[in-house]
Amino acid sequence: MNEPVHGQVSQDVLARVVREHAGRLAASLVGLLGDFSAAEDLVQDAVETALLRWPVEGVPERPDAWLFTVARRRGLDVLRRESNYRAKLARLTWPAPAPRDDRLRLIFTCCHPTLSRAAQIALTLRVVCGLSAAQIAAAFVVPEATVAQRITRAKRKIGEAGIPYRIPAEQDLPQRVGEVLAVIYLLFNEGYLSSTAERAQARGLVEDAEWLAALLVNLLPKEPEAAGLLALIRLHRARGAARFDARGRLVLLADQDRSQWDHQAIEQATALLTRAARAHRRPGPYQLQAAIVACHAEAETFAATDWAQILVLYDMLLHLAPSPVTRLHRAIALHHVKGPQAALSELQQLGQVLERYPLLHATRAELLRALGRRQEAHRADERALALTANPAQQALLAERLEWA
Repeated sequence: MNEPVHGQVSQDVLARVVREHAGRLAASLVGLLGDFSAAEDLVQDAVETALLRWPVEGVPERPDAWLFTVARRRGLDVLRRESNYRAKLARLTWPAPAPRDDRLRLIFTCCHPTLSRAAQIALTLRVVCGLSAAQIAAAFVVPEATVAQRITRAKRKIGEAGIPYRIPAEQDLPQRVGEVLAVIYLLFNEGYLSSTAERAQARGLVEDAEWLAALLVNLLPKEPEAAGLLALIRLHRARGAARFDARGRLVLLADQDRSQWDHQAIEQATALLTRAARAHRRPGPYQLQAAIVACHAEAETFAATDWAQILVLYDMLLHLAPSPVTRLHRAIALHHVKGPQAALSELQQLGQVLERYPLLHATRAELLRALGRRQEAHRADERALALTANPAQQALLAERLEWA
């Protein structure tokens, strides 16, 4: 094992290092052993050992090799009686930094069509990307116990069905790419605005999502939705420097200093989106979302935003991929086109299905304030504050309530 880097290790550093290397380790073990559940068990044992020892000993210089060594030893201990399995583990050596394609193979394995879509996404986020069940539950807006059940059933089904560990043949890609894109998208969302109380954002997750999206574009050059997702992620990242103030508080789009945006990255992402649209003429949900973000990014000021165009794009998005969250975002655009009352009427239809979604209540509060209904707005902001764990969102909502 490598000598550790001594000194106090923060939980944030531990989480970042584990997230970075656990997925690669899982992919390598699955590829060698052909046993999904056993590989994940070995990875989890190694991760738990790291979380116990690294705060005391420091993070090793080669965390990937350290995790691999612990997993391999654990596998030899537990599986000592299974000679074929032991022989495979004994032959395995951890390479120097290698291509990360194994992670993409593992994602496609998790996204096999015999699994339900919800199970595919939950399993991949858990095993490949290292998200906790709580983070996945927040992304799905479902109870944590539901996510845990989905993951357990999916792993069992992979073992029973003998699902192969490989990138599918070209003729099988269309039915699988949607789930893979959804996994990367949810990973990006969790990094861009975290669902947990530990931090406002997780840049490592966003970077990982961008890398996976770029890898998918290279693998599937004729799939415009892969390009659309990559453009979407890069457009959001281009505005990253202006999203938080010096105290770590969230800065809303209307108040952001646009001179801090990476305008070169915006141009490049928009060009990527335009090329994909012109070459394939197959608009899809990720291309439309990227087009919406591009409308915001290309406006010189918030007042110059082309809200009418954004509303049209949301209508197209709802036609292709209807969802309550998309309807909520469309209502925000509707506010700027037809006024707060029209938008509020739209939100009232979403009250039950998004009751535990903080953005619904925060948006409702804005609309109520615009209509002069301040007491109702105050209650809506209180409800939003109670529902979010993100510290930046909490600070923003607390400030609203203080000044209301």
